[in-house]
Amino acid sequence: MKTTVAVVNSQGADFSLEEIELADPQADEVLVRIVATGLCHTDIHLKGFLPEEMFPNVFGHEGAGVVEAIGDGVTGISVGDHVVLSFRSCRQCENCKNDLVGYCDSSLLLNYMGMRMDGTTTYSRDGAPVFGSFFGQSSLSLHALAYADNCVVVDKSVDLTKVAPYGCGFQTGAGTVLNVLKPTPADSLVVFGCGAVGLAAIAAAKHLGVGTIIAVDPLESRREAAARYGAIGVDPMDESAPVVDKVKELTGGGASYAIDTTAISAVVKQAQQALKVRGTLVALGLGAEEYAIDAIDLLQTGKVIKASIEGDSDPLEMVPRLIDLNAAGEFDVDDLITTYPFSEINQAVADVLAGKVVKPVLVW
Repeated sequence: MKTTVAVVNSQGADFSLEEIELADPQADEVLVRIVATGLCHTDIHLKGFLPEEMFPNVFGHEGAGVVEAIGDGVTGISVGDHVVLSFRSCRQCENCKNDLVGYCDSSLLLNYMGMRMDGTTTYSRDGAPVFGSFFGQSSLSLHALAYADNCVVVDKSVDLTKVAPYGCGFQTGAGTVLNVLKPTPADSLVVFGCGAVGLAAIAAAKHLGVGTIIAVDPLESRREAAARYGAIGVDPMDESAPVVDKVKELTGGGASYAIDTTAISAVVKQAQQALKVRGTLVALGLGAEEYAIDAIDLLQTGKVIKASIEGDSDPLEMVPRLIDLNAAGEFDVDDLITTYPFSEINQAVADVLAGKVVKPVLVW
């Protein structure tokens, strides 16, 4: 079938709306008419990072839509179901069986290689292959092929425009707090970088009643957004109050936990130094190939520096959990979303990179 996609034709190029061919669903695939797709920094980063031979390529991994067809082997999903799309996992390897689906042995092949496991592509143009299958969906498209393992069926009353980001960005931030750190009201949390992932983490920390929440971001608008969740804003550009000193002052000696979403090496180092003895830092940012750490501080304090994939979440569990929390007023992230028509995708990219918006969601 013909469908419209936001394709990137060469490394670093803008998104281009074009009509290309989408294959019929195979036995294990689900055809979804996309209603809305969240735009994630991963989409923006990888279109300038993947090798030239992996273009043209269709990205997008925070899709939400309506099921239009299913393959013969698909169970648990029906035509007409409303679904939120997330990352893929095999559900069979040791990590998957231990509820660590983000660390699936086949994650690279299932999510990043641009094709199905049999080597075919779901998209083509003029008979030539177009890479896709990004996170098993490539949902910067009017139609996408997904799978039972990354389709989360949601109630038809749910606004798909609001929950599309739950498939990755909001899930990653919230999951890092709810699944990885699990802070209590006696703890403190500092978040470096208050975009969609950072603010979702702060919203989850508010839900848990974390005693002190600190938001470090150079943009006043982001600090103001964090303040709505009870976070104390810290401007890292304020030379009169060094960030590490300010965090230690606000937390009585150092934060119990820190999250970095910036992928800036110097900022990650600050996040480490701002921790209390035996505190934990989770680095979530994508971009830097190496981080510089304070080795003396690390060796003398027993601090932990770790990472997390998708907040150690299983989307089949986490997406419904976050939807329920949102409905109960315990994860109020709706105001972080700014919608754009798909025709304005490049404007959405520019706006989020400039810090004008927190979470762009593209709507057909």
